[in-house]
Amino acid sequence: MQFRRKQSRLCLDLEAQGREMGSPEARKISGLKTSMAEGERKTALEMVQAAGTDRHCVTFVLHEEDHTLGNALRYMIMKNPEVEFCGYTTTHPSESKINLRIQTRGTLPAVEPFQRGLSELMNVCQHVLDKFEASIKDYKEQKASRSESTF
Repeated sequence: MQFRRKQSRLCLDLEAQGREMGSPEARKISGLKTSMAEGERKTALEMVQAAGTDRHCVTFVLHEEDHTLGNALRYMIMKNPEVEFCGYTTTHPSESKINLRIQTRGTLPAVEPFQRGLSELMNVCQHVLDKFEASIKDYKEQKASRSESTF
């Protein structure tokens, strides 16, 4: 993944370390939908800063995302006491992108709570997945032990 400057926006290219975007490994890294055409490059994240503003107030445009990620990410970012404001909007119901606005208090640039929020959200999702898989395993073991005891 690489950041590149595009006019007044900072874009995240998902040409993941030389991998082709059509490869399953690159799609896994990028999180983009698998219906993407071979060789097509998509920008998944843009960082938009208005002229004359500092790095404490930034809008992130997340492409191919909706309320599912927007609300969860907003919640995780707002847990940070250094964040003064975090909100998101969808541009239009037929477009699959969200604008996530972060404003921090003082010294912390807006990118840091964004990265921390993503990391914490990934940890929560991993915890839920681990608990779910453990419950399935327990259920299957109980079911197997019950079927063995009936014989």
